[in-house]
Amino acid sequence: MSVRTTYQITGMTCGHCAGAVTRELTALPGVREVEIDLAAGNAAVVSDAVLPLDEVRNAVDEAGYQLAGVDA
Repeated sequence: MSVRTTYQITGMTCGHCAGAVTRELTALPGVREVEIDLAAGNAAVVSDAVLPLDEVRNAVDEAGYQLAGVDA
């Protein structure tokens, strides 16, 4: 069974931004898929289990952006 979680991310404005966030989130253990919606400013992540929020925040920070919230 997989879990789909949408994370609100501030600062993403272009394809390069989306690529950087996708790379970092995809590197997290258990992540199967990442879909970026630049217009909405979010990333939908499909994973094997609920991801620890600290790990998601660190990945987004590493990409150069800020985690603003989570929509389950």
